Amino acid sequence: MSEDRNTLTVKSSALSDRGLNERRPLNEDAFLHDRARGIFAVADGVGGAEAGEVASQTAIEVLDEAFRHQEEGSDVEDLMELAIQRANASIHQMAQDHAKFSMMATTIVALHLKGNVATFGHVGDSRLYRLAPDGQLHRETEDHSIVEEEVRAGRMTPEQAANHPSKNVISRALGAEQGVEVDMKTMEVEDGTQFLLCTDGITRHISDNEIRQLLVINNDLDEVCRELKRRCYERGAEDNLTVVVVRVGREVHASERLTELEPTITPESQPVYAAAQNGGQQTVVGTQPNGSYVSGSRIAIPATAPATAAQMEANHSTLNVDDPQTRRSSSGMARVLGALVVLLLLAGAFYAGARFKERIPFLATKTQPAQPAPVVAAPKPEEPFVAFERMRRQVDQDARAWLATEPQKELVNAGVQSPLDSPHTDFLYLYGRANLLSGNTDEASKAFDAAIAKADANPSPANATIKKESVLGLAAISVRTQRDRWKVLNHYEELTKPPASTNTPSAP
Repeated sequence: MSEDRNTLTVKSSALSDRGLNERRPLNEDAFLHDRARGIFAVADGVGGAEAGEVASQTAIEVLDEAFRHQEEGSDVEDLMELAIQRANASIHQMAQDHAKFSMMATTIVALHLKGNVATFGHVGDSRLYRLAPDGQLHRETEDHSIVEEEVRAGRMTPEQAANHPSKNVISRALGAEQGVEVDMKTMEVEDGTQFLLCTDGITRHISDNEIRQLLVINNDLDEVCRELKRRCYERGAEDNLTVVVVRVGREVHASERLTELEPTITPESQPVYAAAQNGGQQTVVGTQPNGSYVSGSRIAIPATAPATAAQMEANHSTLNVDDPQTRRSSSGMARVLGALVVLLLLAGAFYAGARFKERIPFLATKTQPAQPAPVVAAPKPEEPFVAFERMRRQVDQDARAWLATEPQKELVNAGVQSPLDSPHTDFLYLYGRANLLSGNTDEASKAFDAAIAKADANPSPANATIKKESVLGLAAISVRTQRDRWKVLNHYEELTKPPASTNTPSAP
């Protein structure tokens, strides 16, 4: 099927599978596949079993709800970034509130298409590829993982990264921290462009060049998905695998592609396969030093967290001291350290001379002019944006305490009978947010609706942002309400389930 998106049709296909790893009884991946709105995404849950599944599904649901409420002419990049950040906040809050979700997080990569404009959003190590009509494959995302960042910084080679013990540790994920940085990109695309979004369950077994070949020779998008799954199964399918393939505009047949293709354009060098005993076949593998398998995105740590001793030891073990290149690097480092020592000695001498000169009275009076009395500047008034962010943090820290004081202040200052009658859009949003965090979804929904109405009546950049945040708040309420409805239905089914038969044949 296809949908008309401003003269360019969109065709797509999606597939998600648990894989072959018996330690993963559930599929912790989730995906969004909405041609009508032009929004596609994949998410790879972190945390194991129920927690990973909840995290990935929450991210997809929040993104889906945000674009269901999208208004014509809205800024797609801002909306996508806000939605991903809101998903991060929701997952992080659930992880704080429930012990069984404490290690919960997820990756996400999202694509929005409208006409010839594509918008990407990305956190983690799930990937998005773009196949241009001329047959060139571009990796549009950079993995947020420990080893890939080391490779990009030049501190590790791709060969070392392929077998590194920390290759499965992602440095950025939704839910790992209270805030998250989202990589965003918007670009124009040509008629005949194809996109492929996938989790690392695909890329741990399929190289970039294989992905390009499959996209070039197969015009059937369903067949591309099936073939990717088949190859992953041949090579072990150690992780859940999910792929979404999207084509914008016309089909470009393999005969129209360039016969001599250049290497795939990616942020890093070509993927390297680590040798594994698998019937003589080389497979990308991820192991701990003791050989135990760790799934591709089971561990998520903040990007700014210091390296552990085990990681430092693992990095050190990858160096070969007998390698001439290593010896040249070591001698170069020694020269640099020597130069630094000389500079430090000169700086120390200069400082000692300056201190000695200060002890001579007549030199001090000649060379040091009298210092004027310091002028204490009057404190600057707090900017509205800073004040709003400060209040939002107070709401997030203790929503009930905020509700106990701030609405009463607003009633007095604004001269209204109810908090919902406030003329201030920022207060209405914060009031809705506090009620949502406190569990009062009805009052929260009314507050968000009032904030949207006030923002429409008084358009401004600040009100536009509050309106988007309020729309995402309504989306969060919808997700929560839907989950509560599922719980009620499940409970009702348990109560109404007929008891198991305990009849036994009577004795003759």
